[in-house]
Amino acid sequence: MAAPRTIRLEWTGEGHMFSGGLDQPSAPTTIIDGDGKSAPSPLTTFLLGAASCSSVDIVDILGKKRVVLKKLVVEVTGTRREDMPRRYTAIHFRYRLAGEGLELHHAEHAVQLSMEKYCSAIATLAPDIALTHEVVLA
Repeated sequence: MAAPRTIRLEWTGEGHMFSGGLDQPSAPTTIIDGDGKSAPSPLTTFLLGAASCSSVDIVDILGKKRVVLKKLVVEVTGTRREDMPRRYTAIHFRYRLAGEGLELHHAEHAVQLSMEKYCSAIATLAPDIALTHEVVLA
């Protein structure tokens, strides 16, 4: 089993602003704004985490296929419950990719592998969240 990770989140002293990252010396930090006005909100950060985790996989998978990736944009749309807790019930990922030697079936395969096998953030989601995706060559 992998070693557990510990993060540290600290209130900045104003409003709903927090700073956090891995609880290690010299670890990079990020700012999170609970109101989403000055920095991404907690749930925006959550979607960014899932998108970036999956994107890392896709870059690696396509690199192994010798695709020279020129563009990767992920647009994520999350649908939340109206009642508390206002958790996500559905998340849709739209991947737009461009690159030398990139064919649609390569991109679709890389996305599928990430979504179903490699992305730890996506694998951590509750099983009742409807996950969908689409791939578009840009």
